[in-house]
Amino acid sequence: MANKNNKGLGRGIEAIFKDFESPDLTLNNVDELPLADIRPNPYQPRKSFDEAALQELADSIRQTGVFQPIIVRKSVNGYEIITGERRFRASKLAGKKTIPAIIREFEDPEMMEIAVLENLQREDLTPLDEAQAYDTLIKRLSLTQAEVSKRLGKSRPYIANYLRLLTLPNEVKKMLNQNKLSMGQARTLLSLKDKKRLIPLAKKTVSDNLTVRQLERLINQMNAGSQPQKKPVAKSPFLKASENQLQDRFGTKVSIAQSKQGKGKIEIDFTTADDLNRLLALLDVNLD
Repeated sequence: MANKNNKGLGRGIEAIFKDFESPDLTLNNVDELPLADIRPNPYQPRKSFDEAALQELADSIRQTGVFQPIIVRKSVNGYEIITGERRFRASKLAGKKTIPAIIREFEDPEMMEIAVLENLQREDLTPLDEAQAYDTLIKRLSLTQAEVSKRLGKSRPYIANYLRLLTLPNEVKKMLNQNKLSMGQARTLLSLKDKKRLIPLAKKTVSDNLTVRQLERLINQMNAGSQPQKKPVAKSPFLKASENQLQDRFGTKVSIAQSKQGKGKIEIDFTTADDLNRLLALLDVNLD
């Protein structure tokens, strides 16, 4: 059901807040609010903040104060942050009791999308935080991957590949958050069929510093198991290039086989029902 307050969704941070750009801050009703009355945005996708960077900002605020007001909305008990959580956290570290703030009226859907848009503009958002942000938009706003893609200016495969990260075991997610695993390595690990071996393989990837290609070859061997291997038929450069392009698009293993007579088949691997639904969405297959 459409919400009349959703008119700001999808316009981007600059458009949503263009009325804050006036040099005359008095027009924006800047208030000095007690930090104790303010809570973080409940839809904030960022779960971790760089402590060193926060401390540096706190030192600056201790010396010169907060130049740019945060933006909040009224809630049942005090206020909730719409944008500016880093300034809020740093002000608390600096020992401040109040912070300049602009009070605006926003509904939950707007707060959710604003939080995502603001954080996507920062380079230090972790892949899992980004994935969780997309998942929140889909579940809380009842959006499809295609709708999220259109609103945020991202391709559907891009959104789908990030969402798949949420299916990783917690221990592997931790490695990803700590930058021990790259996004490409994490995506490749998801193609392992025996999920019980995923954590040990992730640890091996880190300890042996495996490249994505090395990891792909290892997973192919593990997926094949102990079954006798048939001598592989040499594939043409065209088929190999086509497989690579399809694997990049679908975020999973794709095999193309062609007989001497020209007849062939394409196999696309999936691991779970959600993974299958993701692939069907990418193929524009609607089973409703």
